[in-house]
Formats: sequence, C-alpha cells, structure tokens
Amino acid sequence: MIIIGEKINGAIPSTAKAIAAKDAEFIKNLARIQAAAGVDYIDVCASVENDVELETMKWLIDIVQEETDIPIAVDSPNEHTCVAAMKYCKRPGLFNSVSMEGNKVDVGFAAIADTGWDCVALLNSDKGIPKTAKDRLEVFADIMAKAKEYNIAPSRLHIDPLVEMLCTSEEGIAVVTEVIKEIKAQYPTIHVTGAISNISFNLPARKTVNMGFTVMAMMAGLDSGILDPTDRDLMGIIFATEALMGDDEYCVEYIRAYRQGIHGPVKK
Repeated sequence: MIIIGEKINGAIPSTAKAIAAKDAEFIKNLARIQAAAGVDYIDVCASVENDVELETMKWLIDIVQEETDIPIAVDSPNEHTCVAAMKYCKRPGLFNSVSMEGNKVDVGFAAIADTGWDCVALLNSDKGIPKTAKDRLEVFADIMAKAKEYNIAPSRLHIDPLVEMLCTSEEGIAVVTEVIKEIKAQYPTIHVTGAISNISFNLPARKTVNMGFTVMAMMAGLDSGILDPTDRDLMGIIFATEALMGDDEYCVEYIRAYRQGIHGPVKK
C-alpha cells in the first residue's frame, strides 16, 4: 500500500491555524510524525486564497524538506499551482491532481511527462462526478488515452475513483469497488488511490467506517491511499489486510511495522 500522508492540509482546522500563524514548528512536527509512520509521500495542500497559495505552498514545502527527505505530493485544485510548486521540490514526488475538467490533464501530464513524477488522476470531467461505474470508466479511458499521448506509463498513475460520503451515496460504494476492479483488470500495474476519510463524513465513530472501507477497497484493488498515517488502528488494518491477501509473505511487513511502532498498542 502506498501511503500518502494527509495531515499538512489547510482544510484541517488545526493545520489552517498553523498556516495562518506561520507556525513552522507545528508543520515540522506534522512532517516528522508522518515520516515516522512510514509514509511514501507527504501531501502538501495550502487551502488558502489563490493570490497567496503558491507562496504558502513554497513555505510549507521548504519546512517539510528541512525535516525529511520523503517525497512531496503537491496538492491543489489549481493545476497551475501544482506545476509551479514542483520546482520547489528537491526530488520527484506526486502531482495531485489532474482530471478531465477543462485542460487540467494536459497541463499536468505535460508538466510530468519527461520527469520522475507520479500523478493522481480523478475520474471527473466537465460534466462533474459521474454517477455510474460505466460513466466513470469512460472518463478513465479518456485519461489513459491522454497518458498514452504524453508517454506516461500506467505505473506512474494513481487513479482516484472518487470516494463519496457513505451517508449520502450508499450505492456509490458499490460503484467505487466496481470501478477499482475494472481499472486493475485493464491495467494491472496502475495504482488506485483515494481520500479514505471522505467515506465517513457526517458519521459518528468515523475511524470505524474508514477502516471498514479500507479493507473493502483493498480487496477490490486499492493500493494507494491519502490518509492519516498516525491512526495506528488504520495502519494496522492496512498491514493486516495485505498479509491476509497474500501480499506480505510470512507477514514480514506486518511484523516489521509492529516492531517499529507503526501499529499495535502504544509501547510504554
């Protein structure tokens, strides 16, 4: 499972407060604890006004890179901000994200084409979020045609099938799992990702729902996730599911992560 740490995001109230106050130590700590949890990428999303977004992204990226050498996921709804933020990163990371809205996919794919960067691609278009699996897979086909045009290998893509709130779209969960299975059937080397916590918005005991969804999605083929890596129970579920699926021979990774304190009871 490719873990994309979600905690440096201005949409989170405590992080937004730190960004507004230019509290570098708070941001450093978020980078530190996510690195300790073994993430593959640290997502950096400013979630501020457009006129200060890029400078805020640079400030955040610089702080993270002072603390760790883990690759950055540059995250913004504005693809041009992501392109501009790439130059502040010391090593290739994750472009988050493109879609078939407007010319987002062309801007993003052109920027990463001849680089070592990976890319998140959302299955929405100018028509919005497709309601059926068939419609989402049609958007997926369009994205893959663009990837071929820019010579971007499927293994560099993290396809987001669009995880929606369980409380408002129960049938949407079946749609997501169907889409994940079909994507992996068509392109075995491609990655499928998603914002895990989206599933539990407006529900009580959100972590329980997140864990249940994670197991279901991993069984369908999810192998990348934007999540809170400091949630020890969720991390334990991920390592356990990998072992149960036969993707962790002799449970080596599950045991290693336990010994490193990534999951399991907090050691005193």
